[in-house]
Amino acid sequence: MSKAKEIIDGVTMKRAITRITYEIIERNKELNNLVIVGIKTRGVYIAKRIQERLKQLENIDIPLGELDTKPFRDDVKTDENTTDIPVSVTDKEIILVDDVLYTGRTIRAAIDGIVALGRPSKVSLAVLVDRGHRELPIRADYVGKNIPTSRSEAIVVHVSEIDGADSILIKKED
Repeated sequence: MSKAKEIIDGVTMKRAITRITYEIIERNKELNNLVIVGIKTRGVYIAKRIQERLKQLENIDIPLGELDTKPFRDDVKTDENTTDIPVSVTDKEIILVDDVLYTGRTIRAAIDGIVALGRPSKVSLAVLVDRGHRELPIRADYVGKNIPTSRSEAIVVHVSEIDGADSILIKKED
């Protein structure tokens, strides 16, 4: 993969995260029962931004967790689990947050990871980008941007905390 084109800049990315946050407020009557869980790595930073927007808009501190899906994947074997969720997930409404939804396999692993910790009352999914090509019957409840792609393309999300700037790129193979 070599040719990369920016398709979303930092300002548009911020708007998409704000839109997701407003949808979460509109669809959840009991905000105090929510727990936001970011899927490592970039999903955590997007989750933190949603948490911050909820604080600004609703003046409520929603617990934030970080979920490591590697121990629950069927294609990666590891005993190391760096999940850090500071509250019990039992009877909570969990909003999983990830940067890109593609085949659905990461989300399946994330659900397994959450259920291993307790029994939530509900699990929802928020993604910054839905690029299609699902292999499992998984659908996002909150989507920042739908970006249809071919299988020969990749979506790359840059977040300022890791990459120095916010942007979303599409890369094509030569």
